[in-house]
Amino acid sequence: MARPLVERQFRLLLELMGESIGPLRREIAPLWRRAAEQYGRTASVRGLAAGEVVEELQHLREVLIVHLAPRLAQLRQRQAMALMLRLNRVLDQGIAAAVVGYTDALVATLFAQNGVPAHDPEQDTADVERQVAALERELAFLASRR
Repeated sequence: MARPLVERQFRLLLELMGESIGPLRREIAPLWRRAAEQYGRTASVRGLAAGEVVEELQHLREVLIVHLAPRLAQLRQRQAMALMLRLNRVLDQGIAAAVVGYTDALVATLFAQNGVPAHDPEQDTADVERQVAALERELAFLASRR
């Protein structure tokens, strides 16, 4: 899987995280889960272990905390705590969805090894690109409704 595609997926996750704490959070929640599941499936194609998928998304948590700390310090304590709890909850749900996506891809691979034709890696990449593009379009549509 090409690095630019993985980076594109990660950027999509970041954008969705930002939107998931805003006024459209209810509309964004299903999109967030689907994007996280897709990230997990892609991690399987990339050859990562399930724990590495979790580690990548945990790293996202660390990056968010470091970058948000100055802004959170400007908020009242209650607001800052509520925001951090909401972000952590969203990220935890995303990690769970990514593991589900990873597991689904793993099961599909196991079936492929038992006589079902395996997917062509280039076809997998094209499929991932189409799915990411669809998620990006859906996010853009929802964001335009703000």
